[in-house]
Amino acid sequence: MSTPTKLFEPFKLGPITLPNRLVMAPLTRNRAVAGLVPSPLAIEYYGQRASAGLLITEASQVSQQGQGSAIRANGKTFVGGTFTEISEPRALALEEIPGIVESFKRGAANALEAGFDGVEIHGANGYLLDQFAKDGTNKRTDAYGGAIENRAKLMLEVANVVAVEAGPERTGIRISPVTPSNDISDSNPQPVFDYIVDHLNALKLVYLHVVEGATGGPRDIAPFDYGSLRKRFKGAYVANNGYDFELATKVLAANQADLIAFGKPFISNPDLVERLKRGAALTPPDKATFYGGGAKGYTDYPALGEVLDAAQ
Repeated sequence: MSTPTKLFEPFKLGPITLPNRLVMAPLTRNRAVAGLVPSPLAIEYYGQRASAGLLITEASQVSQQGQGSAIRANGKTFVGGTFTEISEPRALALEEIPGIVESFKRGAANALEAGFDGVEIHGANGYLLDQFAKDGTNKRTDAYGGAIENRAKLMLEVANVVAVEAGPERTGIRISPVTPSNDISDSNPQPVFDYIVDHLNALKLVYLHVVEGATGGPRDIAPFDYGSLRKRFKGAYVANNGYDFELATKVLAANQADLIAFGKPFISNPDLVERLKRGAALTPPDKATFYGGGAKGYTDYPALGEVLDAAQ
């Protein structure tokens, strides 16, 4: 590329030196097999994309109780090979919450035992920790509801136990301050996430992964000062949502982020790093194969060399 960029420079992330600053964002693909375990195809899928500086695998539930809150989301869940309407859950009882926190700790231990270099806590996109943090979904009247410090309590408790289990240098967290994913909202997200990030910073987590705007949608869906989070967090800041080469280059040059996470482009471009280096065209993804199924739309996207060979 003729445009100078920091995107392909190495970056020291905790105990690991990344070969470049491109991160593969976690992408839900719904291809687990019986027992909710990854299929052999997952090995090929992530192996094809291993040129990314950091690979963040798709999320895995830490417990069945952690899959809902007391308000039914206006969305669908993937069950038995198809999407179905989300049922109305019940609120967690106060005495159940320590068990949920323990499940996150156990999940972190299991990930490290399985050979992962670290863990990312999913605090974004309308999942449990995000539900507790935002007043559009958190209607509790106990110690986990109401004031910001109460709504942030579960996310911070989880971050603390995971950091103790895995080590803060191997623990990251993903948040999405304004995304409406899974029908979630907050009336005033800036002070909520300023507070959360101040306390995450105190835990010395290795990175903060921020979905800027609406996940998979517009970056300017709601006003929010992401620079405030960047200033408050002393670890690595990973910026995500709607990034291309030009925007990534601009943001890195301005020191507004340390790493850039790309999502959907990695689905259909296993060699995304090389394509961006060359300024090559990107293959658009087949949306019909995003969720469920087998190799089609998962491991059958060609690399750039294969595309060129086919054209000759």
